[in-house]
Amino acid sequence: MIHQTAIIDSQAELASGVEVGPYSIIGPQVKIGRNTKIGPHVVIDGWTHIGEGCTVFQFASIGALPQDLKYKGEESWVIMGNNNTIREFVTINRGTSWSQGKTTIGNNNFFMAYSHVAHDCKIGNHVILANAATLAGHITIEDCAIVGGLVGVHQFVRLGCHSIIGGGSGVNKDVPPYMMANGQRAKLYGLNTTGLQRHHFSEEALTNLKKAYRIIFRSGLTLEKASDQLAHEVENSPEVKHLIHFIESSERGITR
Repeated sequence: MIHQTAIIDSQAELASGVEVGPYSIIGPQVKIGRNTKIGPHVVIDGWTHIGEGCTVFQFASIGALPQDLKYKGEESWVIMGNNNTIREFVTINRGTSWSQGKTTIGNNNFFMAYSHVAHDCKIGNHVILANAATLAGHITIEDCAIVGGLVGVHQFVRLGCHSIIGGGSGVNKDVPPYMMANGQRAKLYGLNTTGLQRHHFSEEALTNLKKAYRIIFRSGLTLEKASDQLAHEVENSPEVKHLIHFIESSERGITR
């Protein structure tokens, strides 16, 4: 399962069924879960834990030093869950101790070639990063979001669940859950209806979210007044509750 040209540190922990391809390098603090496949010319370093059933393609780099001038070599982590696919030339940097100290990635994510996950990012489950999507530090991406190719996301931005970012966009503010955003300075273009239907959202949920979108983003009301109107006109469903909480908890401001 381990090619004779691979370099595996004696302190690394590889579970049963792990495969490591030619010329890959695995560092001393690395732990890799069962049945994960590491392709050729992959470098996994630092304090990095990779879960079960992941596939890492050739020339990927996981757990390298964060690209942060404040970092001075202290212990920091990449924690990755199960069944993730990491394609060619993907780079995932570990966290910084002055922040949360770790970069975390959930389960069942798909990172396409040349995508980049910077230090201290927090990525949920079933997230897709298309080719050359670039995340700066401290970004949070909720479940089932899609980031298009060549997208750049500013540090500390949050992308809500089931949102989708069009290719080539620049995102400098939080993108609310369930929405489509696009543009050099991304703005909203309505509800991600197709994505929500693919995830089997009910017609009732879609109707409530469409009403909420119109009131919050198309009525010209302040957020406070829009919230009051929502309380009277839209069913207070879990989806609408999450949308409102996401907006109210924003620190960078909301893409409109």
